[in-house]
Amino acid sequence: MFRATVITCSDKGAKGLRQDTSGPYIKSFLEQLGFDVVDQIIISDDLEIIEKSLLHYADSVHVDLIITTGGTGFSPRDNTPEATLKVIKRIVPGIPEMLRAESYLVTKKAYLSRGVAGIRNRTLIINLPGSLKAVKEQLEWLDNVFDHGLKILKHLDTDCGESS
Repeated sequence: MFRATVITCSDKGAKGLRQDTSGPYIKSFLEQLGFDVVDQIIISDDLEIIEKSLLHYADSVHVDLIITTGGTGFSPRDNTPEATLKVIKRIVPGIPEMLRAESYLVTKKAYLSRGVAGIRNRTLIINLPGSLKAVKEQLEWLDNVFDHGLKILKHLDTDCGESS
């Protein structure tokens, strides 16, 4: 069983001014896949707070997967990609490239998302948009990442050459 954390990055959500629907949806989705979701939190869009939260769950809690939702747009307070890039050790460009390409088939605004993905030690971090609609779509496209990718990262599967 993989362990995960869901982090919603939202100033309004952190202040209780907006209901977070994406975070609970991600948590439920992961639990249905068999993940142990150890935490689901809402934090502000502050760069340092996001960075500290990512470091905490990757380095102290040692979760296998962190999914963030929100803070990936063009607003000056959208700091999630920058915080993620500060903490990851290896970038995984294929994940956000695929998410944007698939999303583009749904909305032409998909390429305005700045989400990134990467690895810190043995933790995979993926940024998703804040929109519940986008989150629902994008989670469906991540099935291979959640299965094969995490197994490789955790040394549970060592054969990357198999076709799927």
